[in-house]
Amino acid sequence: DKDAVHDDDHLYSLPYATGKRYSVLQGYGSRFRHTGLEEFAIDFDMPVGTAVHAARAGVVARVEESHTRGCWEDGCGKFANYIVVLHNDGTTGEYYHLRRDGALVEPGERIERGQKIGLSGNTGHTTMPHLHFAVYRATEWGRTQSLAIRFETSEGVVDRIRSGRRYRAR
Repeated sequence: DKDAVHDDDHLYSLPYATGKRYSVLQGYGSRFRHTGLEEFAIDFDMPVGTAVHAARAGVVARVEESHTRGCWEDGCGKFANYIVVLHNDGTTGEYYHLRRDGALVEPGERIERGQKIGLSGNTGHTTMPHLHFAVYRATEWGRTQSLAIRFETSEGVVDRIRSGRRYRAR
């Protein structure tokens, strides 16, 4: 929805199990790969098969889980497995690089915050196993813009996820 208005007061869960802690490979404003429309996307360092949990409630809009390939060359993005969740404010939560058959939910299914929805992997445009997570709103020409969101962690509210840090899920 190009008219989606994100609820900036909403607090998200980290996209993994309560009590777990993972390093951030790329946080907000990373200069490596997450620039422009991807400025607020986050890559969490996770071994293949790590449980992925919903950061916010919503309805599963899209699922792809048929791929086995991860690579770095141009065009590798088409091999990514993912889950897209539509939130009630019209934004989407997107979980990428899942393993083959790594979706534990189906399109149309209503999910709750904290629910186990998938298993991390190493598919698509990637050099190592990780979970790419971001919240997006639609823009023109079918593109999306990542949004800055706030997370509720064991250490308190985090307004800006930073590369190299580890955050424990609450």
